[in-house]
Amino acid sequence: MITIYDLKPRFQNLLRPLCSKLVVMGITANQVTIFATLLSAIGGAAILFNPASPAPLLFLPVLLFIRMALNAIDGMMAREFNQKSNLGAILNELTDVIADALLYLPFALIPGIDAYLIIAIVTLGILVEMIGVVSIQIGASRRYDGPFGKSDRAFVFGFIAVVIALGFVPVLWLNILLSVLIVLSCYTIFNRAKQALIEAGETS
Repeated sequence: MITIYDLKPRFQNLLRPLCSKLVVMGITANQVTIFATLLSAIGGAAILFNPASPAPLLFLPVLLFIRMALNAIDGMMAREFNQKSNLGAILNELTDVIADALLYLPFALIPGIDAYLIIAIVTLGILVEMIGVVSIQIGASRRYDGPFGKSDRAFVFGFIAVVIALGFVPVLWLNILLSVLIVLSCYTIFNRAKQALIEAGETS
């Protein structure tokens, strides 16, 4: 199933020259990973302490794009510049779910948004990434199947942030959209588990 993640190779090609410059400067993949998390913490805090302000919401898509670029950069630095490490593997998976929580949980405080829906999406998002990692334990590859993975969550939350800030869509419709995202998250968990089992040779 096609997701935004499938566009990653083209995006990486655009960022490869920047990776080379960062390596020459002595910056490591792990440092990039940690910086992306700190940036997410700042963005989430801006929404947390100003939930009724449009400014942090309007900036969120820019922050999410920067985070996506940093996530691609740290991976390329690790693979292509001999910076792979066990610590890096742990940081890569752990900081992804931490950054998601830091960025998206503050949406629960935005007036009119159902806090329980936000909490459910963030929790399910953690489970989506968890099943992707657990797939390795049964002999499959790290699964990134859709329809609602990390990149898709970033795109949708960026969209939600903008429409809330500009007042284009009634909050009721946003809550309906969040409910749909919960369903998509549940299906993504199922789909990743299914594809992992098929890859590992267990179809029953």
